[in-house]
Amino acid sequence: MTKFLLWCLLLVLSWPVALLALVLYPLVWLLLLPFRLIGIAVDGVLKFLHALLLLPARLLASPCLPRA
Repeated sequence: MTKFLLWCLLLVLSWPVALLALVLYPLVWLLLLPFRLIGIAVDGVLKFLHALLLLPARLLASPCLPRA
């Protein structure tokens, strides 16, 4: 909703720039899509490594003691 309101404000102030932004937004989104996918993959790998490193501590933790 905020993006739409900002675009409406831009439309009132400068309609050619607003129309250019409207046309270029999908192209920029498509260009940035591979970087988002790489970010998701890297985040998954880092979470996996974090879980792998903490696995011995989780296995050695006593189930009788309450966790803090």
